[in-house]
Amino acid sequence: MNFSELKIKLDSGLKQFLVWRGRNLKDKQFTYILSVVIGLLSGLTAVVIKNTVHLVELILIKGISQTDGYLYLVYPLVGILLTVIVVRMLLRHEVGHGIPNALYAISKGSANMNKKGIYASIISSAITVGFGGSAGLEGPTVSSTTSMGSTLGQLFKLNYKTKVLLIACASSGALAALFKAPVAAIVFALEVIMIDLSAVSLVPLLLSSIAATLTSRLILGEDILFHFDLSDAFNPSHSIFYVMLGVTAGLVSVYFTRMYFFIARWMEKINHRLLRALLGGLGVGLLIFLFPPLYGEGYSIINALIEGDEERALSGILWLPELSNFGMVVLAFVAIILLKTIATILTLKSGGVGGIFAPSLFLGTITGYTFARFINGLGLANLSNSNFTLVAMGGMMAGVLHAPLTGIFLIAEITGGYELFLPLMITSSIAFITVKYASPHSVYTRQLAQRGELLTHHKDQAVLTLMNLKNEIETNFVTVRPYQTLGNLVEAVAQSNRNLFPVVDEENQFLGVVTLNDIRKVMFDRSQYDSMAIHELMTAAPEFIYQSDTMEHVMEKFDASGAWNLPVIDMEGKYVGFVSKSKLFSAYRNRLKDFYDDMD
Repeated sequence: MNFSELKIKLDSGLKQFLVWRGRNLKDKQFTYILSVVIGLLSGLTAVVIKNTVHLVELILIKGISQTDGYLYLVYPLVGILLTVIVVRMLLRHEVGHGIPNALYAISKGSANMNKKGIYASIISSAITVGFGGSAGLEGPTVSSTTSMGSTLGQLFKLNYKTKVLLIACASSGALAALFKAPVAAIVFALEVIMIDLSAVSLVPLLLSSIAATLTSRLILGEDILFHFDLSDAFNPSHSIFYVMLGVTAGLVSVYFTRMYFFIARWMEKINHRLLRALLGGLGVGLLIFLFPPLYGEGYSIINALIEGDEERALSGILWLPELSNFGMVVLAFVAIILLKTIATILTLKSGGVGGIFAPSLFLGTITGYTFARFINGLGLANLSNSNFTLVAMGGMMAGVLHAPLTGIFLIAEITGGYELFLPLMITSSIAFITVKYASPHSVYTRQLAQRGELLTHHKDQAVLTLMNLKNEIETNFVTVRPYQTLGNLVEAVAQSNRNLFPVVDEENQFLGVVTLNDIRKVMFDRSQYDSMAIHELMTAAPEFIYQSDTMEHVMEKFDASGAWNLPVIDMEGKYVGFVSKSKLFSAYRNRLKDFYDDMD
């Protein structure tokens, strides 16, 4: 049996299944089944990607001790170059950041994601992070699982709303499997993927998170990324220090976000991919050589600091031979905070594949531990190093990812209780407020928001985001020239069923518009048919709509102008068509109905 025959049989089998499913399973029941399947696949994906990276790291790190750490200079460079080559030559699929890809697919891609994303993110991120790239695996795992969810939705011919729900199930499944924290994973889907909380969405999210968590536990046991026992109770008298920690975490988040886009702009100026990978890889390698804690995801450093083991956390830093000097230790931690940000961004923007979820947790760990160490060293209080370390992780998620609830519930779940819930709420909310003043959007959403393509929980804005200006432009208008006569215009009226006529020149530049109301008094005066020119009857448009305008800007222009029809032009001023307010309202109502309608 050749490939063509196999494909025909598979297509035939799929059609038979879809017919059977339509007769025997309601949409809601089928969605529940798919959410469990996605959860199982998410669990397996998380296990595969984590174990693959850890195996690569285990093999490579054995050689580092034999070379006095000089391989730290080489490994990240090799990993980034290999990633670029594999993506370019073998995968032939542009591997972007997982969460922004999912958000874009929801808002502008009809919830359709490329099926190559299922395996492209796994392979490329395993190479990047396995060779020491200073990035995380959560983003690539989400990218892989959301591609699975979208692909299943496309395969079974599901509607837009159900595909969005499956993408959300996949993202929550990925986080649930990685951290064994199903509640935080559901909150992540609601907060970051921007899905609405309802009975229709909640049950599939629960099913996928439970299935992913159970799959991960069955394969990996109870082993989780963080290892600690919460021993220090929350001291209410330290609340002011948690507020200060929130401000600190917010400022570090602002630094991360601004540095991210600054380095990104600088790297994008290097057009040659291999040169960009070479420079970025060398930069990452040099930073890791000077500060080995920057190597890879950094969870071993996180665990070391939670357990209070400074020596293990700072091991390998050649210029820090002893830890007795309080000032040098604090300086080392501050340097790690500043340089981890740069190492992560260089890894991602030079061609490596990874995420910022783990670096956010890493930065939170260092920030919280350093803060407590500094306050204790000054003798201002006796703070719990482990508690402030954990709470700062939630604060950093609130700041960098703009996901305060996810940070709160994730740390609460992985600590096995809610002893730190109140300080988590204090620090996360303060960090979020702090960063919002300086950076309204996260790294995930800033570029989408600037293009007006970000789906949000604001219903009117969300519905407008789902609408496409291109689909609302009407082009069945008869155009006329400015120096044509009234007689020519009357002929155009006879040929058209519209009551307005765009006036354009020989190069299709839009000049103005003539309406039936403008010519009603003279259109039957044949004596003026040859003497009156169209430009004498033409009026200027009250406002222009550009093809690049977002739907939100389009509605603002209609409100400001009070017009019912506005011309659409390109960036060179050439006429494209018209947009009607009544048609927009009709399309808006239809989208709003789709947005709110629950599945049967």
